[in-house]
Amino acid sequence: MDRQVSKSEVPSYEIVEEKIKQIDGSIIVLRIFYIFMQIAYKFQLIKNDKLCTVQIPRKLLEGLTNNNSNFDDELTRILDTSIQHADCWNKV
Repeated sequence: MDRQVSKSEVPSYEIVEEKIKQIDGSIIVLRIFYIFMQIAYKFQLIKNDKLCTVQIPRKLLEGLTNNNSNFDDELTRILDTSIQHADCWNKV
């Protein structure tokens, strides 16, 4: 089972949250899990009555703290691809 973590345990959480709000201001970060086997964070997002899960590698989140534009671009691509893809959103 993946361990649920608080936003204070997630590197660059504020940056992720801000990018999500830029894409769609009605999306809320519901829960975050740390996936040990894949060394990534799984963000569960909710919008209205639908849930979307986005997985972001820990290395990418740690790289954002160094203001590296490549990491920033990759995060934007992951979020855009996931959030705007209809298959990501499942009714809860």
